[in-house]
Amino acid sequence: MKKDIKQLAIIGPTASGKSDLAIKIAQKIDAYILSIDSLSVYKEIDIVSAKPSKEELSLVPHFGINVLYPDENFSVELFIDLYKTVLKKCKEDEKNLLIVGGTSFYLKSLLQGLSSLPKTNEIILKRVATKLNNLTDSYEELLNVDPTYMQNIDKNDAYRIEKALIIYEASAQTPTEWFKNNPPEPIIKELSIFNIEVDRAVLRQRIEKRTDKMLSLGLIDEVAYLESKYSRLPNAMGAIGVVEVLEYFDLKVSQKDMLQNISTHTAQLAKRQATFNRTQFKNISSAPLQELEKIILASVESK
Repeated sequence: MKKDIKQLAIIGPTASGKSDLAIKIAQKIDAYILSIDSLSVYKEIDIVSAKPSKEELSLVPHFGINVLYPDENFSVELFIDLYKTVLKKCKEDEKNLLIVGGTSFYLKSLLQGLSSLPKTNEIILKRVATKLNNLTDSYEELLNVDPTYMQNIDKNDAYRIEKALIIYEASAQTPTEWFKNNPPEPIIKELSIFNIEVDRAVLRQRIEKRTDKMLSLGLIDEVAYLESKYSRLPNAMGAIGVVEVLEYFDLKVSQKDMLQNISTHTAQLAKRQATFNRTQFKNISSAPLQELEKIILASVESK
């Protein structure tokens, strides 16, 4: 008789110690790790993403890391497909599943689910492809018919503009109307979520230390390689740590200011992540890093 698979998640702001804690917990509860990190999903972005080392990755099987190349688009839909694949493997191997990372939006998508998309055909897809030849006009058209939905989409985000166009062309409804009429179904109905609480001053010190470490590991060379291979156009090239180095290449800032900007922008991201985690999840257990391991293990043992 196969055992029931336990699923839990560890979230927290960037540089709060999630990866180390996840590996410790996974080893103790016999679990695989699914990363929810919007940068670690990309191959070749290793230093900027503060991806776990090869040694750390070898301790516990990790999924959601090194999945795509930087010029490919990652999306909520792809993440949910990845989750379903990993969950199936966990069930086959009789392993628990530990979801961990800083991009909690993906975790929320599992709890909320996604709305289905309207059926399309070749004529619709060709019409959308033609419109996408002028991304600006496509964005403006959608902004006019559905400003509520489009206000959160960048005018250069070709992937999301295409998705919105497909909905509009295939259903004759705006994206807002479509999603209202086709509410999402949760992918996970129950999930224990554990959040790492960190003092802001302590976190800032950790971020500064990590930024200095990134430099010593070859941050500048990594970004130079990524720019030469993929250009500056892919979404991944707009990440914190990449943008600041590109400004350094353009002689807009000194190396010292580059490092300071990375630390400042990372700290701002951490603040947004902490706010999101605090406000977007129900029944979440929050505690400092040094206490959370015992809390998580006690919770798993009690089930």
